[in-house]
Amino acid sequence: MTDTTFTPNDDLTPEPTAKAEAKSHFAKAVEEAKAGAQALGKEAQGRAAEVREKLHHQKDDLASKSREKGAEAKDVAYDYAKQGKAKATEGMQKFGKLVEENAPLIDEKLGVQYGNYARSVASTINDTASRLNEKSLEDIGEDLRTFVREKPALAVGLAAGVGYMLARILRR
Repeated sequence: MTDTTFTPNDDLTPEPTAKAEAKSHFAKAVEEAKAGAQALGKEAQGRAAEVREKLHHQKDDLASKSREKGAEAKDVAYDYAKQGKAKATEGMQKFGKLVEENAPLIDEKLGVQYGNYARSVASTINDTASRLNEKSLEDIGEDLRTFVREKPALAVGLAAGVGYMLARILRR
């Protein structure tokens, strides 16, 4: 019987030292890749922190600018409201004076009773104008809030009527 055992050729089998050397090179490459990935991760975290800090500062700057603009707008609106109050008071006083001056004419044309109504209306308008002139804008705002809470339906109706009248006036 012949021997059938296979004996590999010395040229085909890798040497154990070459195999260990390859493993060593591969392990070094893996370690270098890990170190590179960690370095990239740290660099990315650093850049992300810089961007976060920059965005945080921009947010703070925008918030402070927004507060400044809001305060400016509030001051301008307050000035316009004061001017509007002054003009409304002046208009009411002029209208009250006009009605009072025409009361004698109403006496002649329609009778004393209607003239007295006109005087009463003129007096009420003048009193209202005086009270409006004496109140601060904060007091007027509080009075309006109270009115709306107590009579919401009337407040909505008045707002709709005033809105309609303003739309008609501004359309022209």
